[in-house]
Amino acid sequence: MALQDYRNDMQRCSRCSCCKWPPLAQIKSWRFSHVCPSMVWGNFHAYSASGRLIAGLALLEGRIDYTDKFVEIVYQCQMDGACDISCKVNRDLEPLEAMLELRARCVDDGQILPAHMLMIESLRSDDNPLGEPKAERGKWAEGLDVKDIAREKADVLYFAGCQHSFDRDLWGAARAAVTLLRMAGVDVGISGTQEACCGGRAYEIGYRGEFTKYAEHNIETWNAAGVRTVVTSCSDGYGTLKLHYPKVGKTMNFDVLHITEYLDRLITEGRLKPTKKVPLQVTYHDPCHLGRLSEPYIPWEGVESKVLGQVVIQDPPKKFRRGTNGVYEPPRNVLKSIPGLELVEMERIKEYAWCCGAGGGVKEAYPDFALWTAKERLEEAKATGAQALVTACPWCERNFRDALAQNGEKMKLYNIAELLLEAL
Repeated sequence: MALQDYRNDMQRCSRCSCCKWPPLAQIKSWRFSHVCPSMVWGNFHAYSASGRLIAGLALLEGRIDYTDKFVEIVYQCQMDGACDISCKVNRDLEPLEAMLELRARCVDDGQILPAHMLMIESLRSDDNPLGEPKAERGKWAEGLDVKDIAREKADVLYFAGCQHSFDRDLWGAARAAVTLLRMAGVDVGISGTQEACCGGRAYEIGYRGEFTKYAEHNIETWNAAGVRTVVTSCSDGYGTLKLHYPKVGKTMNFDVLHITEYLDRLITEGRLKPTKKVPLQVTYHDPCHLGRLSEPYIPWEGVESKVLGQVVIQDPPKKFRRGTNGVYEPPRNVLKSIPGLELVEMERIKEYAWCCGAGGGVKEAYPDFALWTAKERLEEAKATGAQALVTACPWCERNFRDALAQNGEKMKLYNIAELLLEAL
């Protein structure tokens, strides 16, 4: 697809502003009534999904050209998809896909942010966008009794992802995940230093060539290794594998599961039995890529027409991704299985959850905006009265950690795998 393929959607946007808020029935208070961080931060319609559709259409039709402000508006967005879900409650448009294509168009036309270029240079040289040496990728697993799929066959591959591989503060989450799988008797292996980035960040910031390279490499590597299931603790990686990998047209001979899905299954089967009490009141943050952005890719080829010049008809009917089939219950089931733990919910949850702020290249290019977004979510978490915030994504955890440190706050922050391990 390309930007021009979404011309109809850009023209049909009625500027209703539904992309800025959750549906009315989902709003529980004025304080937490917004769904789009970019719109609240930018405080102008141009920063909404609708505003970006207007800009994209104007660019496509040659009515405007690139400026620094135009590029800022395009990239000052986490691409979290909340606007897309809210839009689809009223209209069957694809604002998120159009915005992704707008970024790809910017990259093709040389409109590149320096911070993003550094990410891509690191990706090209060391197979990760974090500026870390590839040789250190497997250090997080040192001392673990786990197979290396380069030397041994395994039914399950644990894909750590870039953040868990290089951020020492987050190593505990990846180690806990592998430990839990081993405790349940799962035949699990890792790729160690041979693991490569999923390519998801490259896709989100518009570098399609780099994304395709890593998607094809990983699919071919995992197929050749004969793994039946790829499990990851990285929600960004999970969403990339579920949504974007099928777009490259390569056969995937393996299933993809997030660690919370696998842990939920292992607990249900009795292979993991939480028995130790963890007396804690927690609230859970739905990562965007595990929730609304994790629905599988649904290809569609058909003909679109209008009845009486107004009603849009698609033949065959197009199936839309509406966020309702994201991974919402497995992480909650895992938390509810822990004795002594009480789960209280924030106001914006599941497909209407507020983003952590780290996605879409924002943390690298606009760190103040990323931290502001995280602080908004932390305020919502504190409003529940919970003692701790639990998440299932390293990008979320990293940004929340940074926001808590900047504010000097003491709220506890947990990865769900580490919390479960405490109960075993």
